[in-house]
Amino acid sequence: MDDLIDDPRPGANEPEFSVAEISGAVKKTLEGTFGRIRVRGEVGRVFRARSGHLYFDVKDDRAVLASVVWKGQIPALSVVPEEGLEVVATGKLTTFGSQSKYQLTVDEVQVAGEGALLAMLEKRRRQLGAEGLFDDARKKPLPFLPDVIGVVTSPQGAVIRDILHRLRDRFPRHVLIWPVAVQGKNCAPEVSRAIRGFDAIRPGGPVPRPDLVIVARGGGSIEDLWGFNEEAVVRAAHDCTIPLISAVGHETDTTLIDHAADRRAPTPTAAAEMAVPVRADLAAHVATLGMRQGRALIGLTRARRQRLGDVARALPRADRLLDRPRTRLDRSADRLPQALRARAGTARLALSRLSARAGPQALRTRLARARGRLDGLATRLDRAPAARLDRARAALDRHALPRPAQLLDRPRFRFRQTASRLTAVPLLRRMDRDGDRLRAALARLSRAARVRQDRLSDRLAALDRLRRSLGHAATLERGYAVVRGDDAVVTTAKAAGAAATLEIEFADGRVKAGGPGGGGARRAATKAKAPEQGSLF
Repeated sequence: MDDLIDDPRPGANEPEFSVAEISGAVKKTLEGTFGRIRVRGEVGRVFRARSGHLYFDVKDDRAVLASVVWKGQIPALSVVPEEGLEVVATGKLTTFGSQSKYQLTVDEVQVAGEGALLAMLEKRRRQLGAEGLFDDARKKPLPFLPDVIGVVTSPQGAVIRDILHRLRDRFPRHVLIWPVAVQGKNCAPEVSRAIRGFDAIRPGGPVPRPDLVIVARGGGSIEDLWGFNEEAVVRAAHDCTIPLISAVGHETDTTLIDHAADRRAPTPTAAAEMAVPVRADLAAHVATLGMRQGRALIGLTRARRQRLGDVARALPRADRLLDRPRTRLDRSADRLPQALRARAGTARLALSRLSARAGPQALRTRLARARGRLDGLATRLDRAPAARLDRARAALDRHALPRPAQLLDRPRFRFRQTASRLTAVPLLRRMDRDGDRLRAALARLSRAARVRQDRLSDRLAALDRLRRSLGHAATLERGYAVVRGDDAVVTTAKAAGAAATLEIEFADGRVKAGGPGGGGARRAATKAKAPEQGSLF
């Protein structure tokens, strides 16, 4: 009976559970009790895993709650958790059974209060400013009169109407509108894509490239304007190569895109006024410039006319300018008949003298004198060809030309054929022409010989340079060496081991060393002269 009553094992009436059963029961109890909850606290450690999931802690002064945002839910967050930021995280509380831990699966993160947003904004402003995104040196000037204006804003609302109305009043321009969401979680990605999309348009394509971009939105709270404080929007504005005007909110509203833009406008209407000038003002200015130009031209013409009148008064009259030439002409006309009569008398006297000298006896005397001169020229002509031939042969010999006498065979033959029937004067002319041709031929031959000699000299110099560059002396100058053993060039390690002595030749000398087969290790440096650079011939 005692055996039936007494239980030798304490606690044997308590139920037994497996680890998996305990983990499942805890998870079911935890999820059933809390369900979907909102937790407020400060963001602690933030870690993004290689898989893309975002892990962070939500803590207060007494406890820490592990939280996770899955990879697919991160783009839907309106605020990405940052360390030190006070947030309200919304999600489901669940357990991580394999490690007996629990965590909050977050699907929405909101900043807890405007003060936290301002603190986060100031922190982000300092971070981006340290990277140089807000430097004034990189800001681009706005074009004076853009042809195409791109506007990034919501297609509904008063903002786009105000911009188009102001542009139409001041100076109508071609406007491209890129519709985006101006608040909410889609605001930042759509605005950044719109700015980069305008910047990616190439000139000359089907869609005109804007000369100016305006990012506009009406006023609102800091939460409504938070999309324009996102880092993606600020970097897109900084990277945009097109001048950009930020017109987000009213004059008292300030966002980070205002610092990154090239110009900040207090309102969207003011942005349109910055974009284009007033057409009426430009027309009035042009008209004023035209009037000033006309007055200046009239004044210049009047001054030139006055100057011309002053110069004309200083010149003498035309009658006075012609007085002296007219007087000189009258005097010459008076002397002309007397001068003609004197000239005619002088010519008549000269003709009488020539008539006296042109008698038959004078002509016979002159003819005899000319015949004597002709006989002397004929005698000299008999001796001239031989002398000229000798001089030509000597000149050709000096220039080392082959068979110079052949150059004169044909002229000599022609001379012998025509010498008997040529008078002295044509023969002399023919000899002068032949001499000229001979001298020209000799000059051409001399030039040809010089050209050929220069060409051969250049070729000889090139071959000599090639010989020097391919020689072993030039190779030694580049750092190589020649190894000789037993008066022969050694090219292998085996031949070097068998040599009694080794001699190494460098560019600046030779070194002798005992070879491996010689039994000694002695070295002597000898000064080697560079091989003489000789000619190829």
